[in-house]
Amino acid sequence: MSETPDTPAEAPLARTPLDALHRELGARMVPFAGYEMPVQYPAGILKEHLHTREQAGLFDVSHMGQLRLHGADAAAALETLVPGDLLGLAPNRMRYTQFLNDNGGILDDLMVTNLGDHLFVVVNAGCKHADLAHLQQRLGDRVRIDVQFDRALLALQGPAAVTVLSRFAPQVATMPFMSYGEACLRDIPVFVTRSGYTGEDGFEISVAADQAETVARLLLAEPEVAPIGLGARDSLRLEAGLCLYGHDIDETTTPIEAGLTWSISKRRRVEGGFPGFPILRGHLDQGPNRRRVGLRPDGRAPAREGTEITDEHGQIIGHITSGGFGPSVGAPVAMGYVTAAFAAPGTPVHLRVRGKALPARVVTLPFVKQTYYRG
Repeated sequence: MSETPDTPAEAPLARTPLDALHRELGARMVPFAGYEMPVQYPAGILKEHLHTREQAGLFDVSHMGQLRLHGADAAAALETLVPGDLLGLAPNRMRYTQFLNDNGGILDDLMVTNLGDHLFVVVNAGCKHADLAHLQQRLGDRVRIDVQFDRALLALQGPAAVTVLSRFAPQVATMPFMSYGEACLRDIPVFVTRSGYTGEDGFEISVAADQAETVARLLLAEPEVAPIGLGARDSLRLEAGLCLYGHDIDETTTPIEAGLTWSISKRRRVEGGFPGFPILRGHLDQGPNRRRVGLRPDGRAPAREGTEITDEHGQIIGHITSGGFGPSVGAPVAMGYVTAAFAAPGTPVHLRVRGKALPARVVTLPFVKQTYYRG
C-alpha cells in the first residue's frame, strides 16, 4: 500500500496530529497528498533507511484514511468492488486488495480487516475522499460507513519493532503477520495490526488524534526507535518491491499486470462478481501484454520514473514507474512495466537516462528479503 503525492499547489494543506512534533524534531516538511508531511529529519534519508532495516523506525501515516463498514453482509457487499476474498477472511485477520474499475484498472489499493461484527478498512491518503464517495455510491444501501479520517496512524517498522512494542503490550509478540489486536500503551487504547510498507516486520498503530503525540513520544523514547520520513519510506518500499499508488499502479493497470495475482483467491478467480472480472479472467488465462518487473542498472546512475526501457535494438518496450538508489542494496534499483516477452528475469534491456542507453537487466522482486513474522 501507498499514496499519491499529486497535490495542487493552491490547495490548502492539512496537518496530521503529529505536526508540531515533526517540527520540534527538525523535520523538513513538504506537500504530500493534501498534507504537510515530513520527508526527512536531520539524520537524512540514507541513515533513516538503514536505521529502519537494522533497528526500528517510527513513521507518521496519519494522512491515510481509516473507515469501518458495518452491516450483516459487509464482507459480501465489499466483495462486489474488490477481487479479494473477504468472505473467507478469518476474524482479526487482514487482507490486501484493490478497488477496481470496469476495465480491471486499480482505483486504489487498500487493507481490509475482519473484526467479526464489522470491517476495518485503510485506504490511501490521496484517494480517501474518492474512495469514500465510491463506497457511499455503490454500497450505501448495504453498509453503514463510519468515517474515521480524524484518527492518527503510526507505523513502527524494523527488526526491533516487536521488542519495543512488547515492552508496552506483551501480547503483540505472538501476533502473526496480517493480523489485528487491541492494546493499551500506558493506558492509551490503540488498535494494532502487524503490517507495514517496508518489507520489515512491524506494526501499524491506530490511535485517537488527541493521544497520538503521547504515543509517538513514548515509542521515540525507546533507544532502538528513530523518526523516519517519507523519503526513506519510499526507498524502503521500493527495495521491498511494493507498489506506490499513482505510480506503479493506477486506473490503467490491472492487478495481473502489476504482479498482484497472489492477492486474488482461487474462488474469486473462478466466481468473479467484481468490476473488470472479464478482463482479469482474460489476463489470467492468456497472460497480460505487459508485466511489472524489477530492474537493476549495471552502473551507478539511478533511473527515475518515466525513464524509457528499450530492447537491445533501441525499441521502446516499457517505462520505469519507480526508481532510485537502494541504500540496503548499495546500488540503483527500479521497477517498471515491460512487454511480456521481455519480463523474464535475466533479460538484458537498456534504460534511456539523459539521452544515453544504459545497460540493465530484469530481476526478480523484491530487491531485499522480506522479513514478515509468520508465527
